[in-house]
Amino acid sequence: MKKTIVFSLFGSVLFLLSFIEGEEIFDIAKLRRLYSSGDTSRWPEPHLDDAVKSGFQDIGVLPKVAYPDYNPYSKEKEILGKLLFFDPRMSVSKQISCSNCHDAQLGFGDGKSLAHGHGRRVGKRNAMTLYNVGHYTSFMWDGRASTLEDQMLLPVQDSVEMHTDLLTMLKHITDIEGYKQHFKAAFGTEEITIERIQYAIATFERSINSYPSRFDKFISGNDKLLSDAEVLGLHLFRTKARCINCHNTPLFSDNKFHNDGQTLYGTSQEDFGHYHISRRQEDIGAFRTPSLRDIALSGPWMHHGNFPTLRDVVELYNLGNPAPIQRRVKVDESKRPIHSPLLKKLNLTTEEVDAVLAFLQALSSSTQRRIAQPVLPL
Repeated sequence: MKKTIVFSLFGSVLFLLSFIEGEEIFDIAKLRRLYSSGDTSRWPEPHLDDAVKSGFQDIGVLPKVAYPDYNPYSKEKEILGKLLFFDPRMSVSKQISCSNCHDAQLGFGDGKSLAHGHGRRVGKRNAMTLYNVGHYTSFMWDGRASTLEDQMLLPVQDSVEMHTDLLTMLKHITDIEGYKQHFKAAFGTEEITIERIQYAIATFERSINSYPSRFDKFISGNDKLLSDAEVLGLHLFRTKARCINCHNTPLFSDNKFHNDGQTLYGTSQEDFGHYHISRRQEDIGAFRTPSLRDIALSGPWMHHGNFPTLRDVVELYNLGNPAPIQRRVKVDESKRPIHSPLLKKLNLTTEEVDAVLAFLQALSSSTQRRIAQPVLPL
């Protein structure tokens, strides 16, 4: 016999938690105790596909970012990197800086569906947030950069973004007398090189990390920091909603590439994603799993920015990410997108969707990080 338990949230909003008699029953009070125990071994088993189980790491508190041996951290290098990050003289027009598309007050994105660059040209993809970027193992939506240092050179040279060849960029910075003291403080000599610019900006970007969220504090023992709806959402995230299959590890990203039905084959926004790197058909339309930390601060969402609300995103996954190719489009079978087998219709109720959305809010800071615009060298 099917039963329904009704919970009241903030005295007015109701949601339903259903269970089948004879199966294990998880009520909200029990889930709260388990998830806030500080002991992940007590958590309910996640619902994982077989392909995900090998090497799986559960969600948790995000550790401090690791700096690579070839580019160790120093405060002076971070300061220099911040100056360069905000300096529009890095571009050919001397009007576009890294911060144009990665604004601290806009979740280190730009708040637009698609980024705008040189000459107000519109790019092909959404400006991905830089929150916790130092925890990724590849960079850009399609993974075409293997290090942050290499990634930094791509938007600089892109004709739609900063439209600068590297020698021009280097000359622009070298011509600024005030930078010499900063390079000396960071690297020991006044010499300005492309590599030193790369290393400084990457060092600054690795410092852009989320504040501890209510989720982090809750699972560390503060059992009152999540509402009943958020606790249910956490449980659904790891079980029925299947989010955990891709959004795992403390980063809430598996650092892998998946086709989630958003290739937009045959449209003006068609994008083959990671296929351009791997040349494998299974990677057509595959994009790197973004972290969900501070997700509420970084909309609009998806690589094309076509989703203005998080509800749109969750409902798409709830439907199994249907993406039929229009009949009028002639399909090259060697280029037909192969959707990830991890995508399945979820059959979440409206109340369960609401709970997942509530949990996503608990992964985000209540306020944006604010970084003051530095005084640039002259």
